[in-house]
Amino acid sequence: MSTSSKQYFDILLVEDNPADVRLTIEALNDLKSEKRLFVAKDGEEAIDFVKGEGEFIGARRPDLILLDLNLPKKNGLEVLEELKSDPEYKRIPVVVLTTSGSERDIIATFNLHANSYIQKPVEYDNFLEAMDTLRIYWFKTSRLPPR
Repeated sequence: MSTSSKQYFDILLVEDNPADVRLTIEALNDLKSEKRLFVAKDGEEAIDFVKGEGEFIGARRPDLILLDLNLPKKNGLEVLEELKSDPEYKRIPVVVLTTSGSERDIIATFNLHANSYIQKPVEYDNFLEAMDTLRIYWFKTSRLPPR
């Protein structure tokens, strides 16, 4: 790879809380990661984005999805179930990123084949550390499936 070409990773953040969206954008920008971040504000938008439907016709399939559980229209578990039951989309890694620390939520997400579960830290420094760990693991250590 030449020094002028960088590999960008497309991340879909599925989050309805504007403050959490802003926090995630700030954390990823602070980390200077080579990413393009797209935001879906509810579960239906997330499905449309991934499938390139509705207002998202022509959108690139994300390399990674950061999925909140508490969403309007279609909750995170419903989004996860729909994506992971479809052979075309089930290989997209989904990291659940939520405030819930409920054992029931953790079990439910892994039963639906989530790839990871992160409880959102409250403090910004801890959140930044969690995002850095996520970035290192998914974009430096791990090999992602081809689109």
